[in-house]
Amino acid sequence: MAQVSGGALAAACARAGALGLLGGGYGELSWLQTQHALALQILQDDAQALKRIGCGFITWTLDEDASALDWLLDQSHTPAALMLSFGDPRPFAARIAKRGVPLICQIQRLEQLPWCLEAGAAVIVAQGAEAGGHGMSGVQARATMSLVPEMADALAALAPTTLLLAAGGIADGRGLAAALMLGADGVLLGTRLWATAESLAATGAVEAALHANGDETARSSVFDVLRRKNWPPEFDFRALRNHLHREWELRMDELQAAPDAARADYDAGVAAQDFERAHVTVGEAVGLLRDAPSAAVLIERITKQAEALMR
Repeated sequence: MAQVSGGALAAACARAGALGLLGGGYGELSWLQTQHALALQILQDDAQALKRIGCGFITWTLDEDASALDWLLDQSHTPAALMLSFGDPRPFAARIAKRGVPLICQIQRLEQLPWCLEAGAAVIVAQGAEAGGHGMSGVQARATMSLVPEMADALAALAPTTLLLAAGGIADGRGLAAALMLGADGVLLGTRLWATAESLAATGAVEAALHANGDETARSSVFDVLRRKNWPPEFDFRALRNHLHREWELRMDELQAAPDAARADYDAGVAAQDFERAHVTVGEAVGLLRDAPSAAVLIERITKQAEALMR
């Protein structure tokens, strides 16, 4: 949730008893400094909630510039956890462990698990292809429903004290209860928290999402090309399949060879807040969104629904 899960959303989740993760994303230092300060300011009167503020980063971008990670580890506030996604976490594990911060590793395939265990991960997030934003692409993609129990079995054999969270397609208490039954210890919410009062997602994007269903999302590299993001080929991006996406999704070779006109169209869409051209980063769970409540209301709602179903 790069630059969407800011200080207000992370703080709201933490105050509600959940882990609040800042969306450190691509490691933009100035953004992280501003949002980290905001989270600490909001929670200055709540010492327990302050202990539940962490941050997530896109791992492969840290290979290029880890200054945001290093800055965060140098602060007096100890992060509750640091989450690394999309790349090998091992080069960064020692500096995180030295600060005494638990490491969360988000992965999409069983074959990635040994890296995470070698890095000393305290928590594994098993992300299915239903998830919004980036995830495993094409023939390598796994579904949450089968990935989670298989990952649970692997952890039971290899690292039984390591916690497991499910991610991808979960937006209500039914999804939380299902994840627990599949062997997860909890869930990581993206799309559902993206559509909350504290989220930094654009109002127009949220409105578009509230009128969409899961059939209207797609995974591709269209928006990575349009946004000039040089992602590794094994990952692509799920978003609403809007007009601009449909225009280019079957013409990827053409788009990659000559992207300038399409990028100009996309840039104009972002400037105009036209979400038939600008991207709306949501997963298949978008069809379960009916409102954009506060994070506290949402967390309580999901927890109570799951508890009732489990009973």
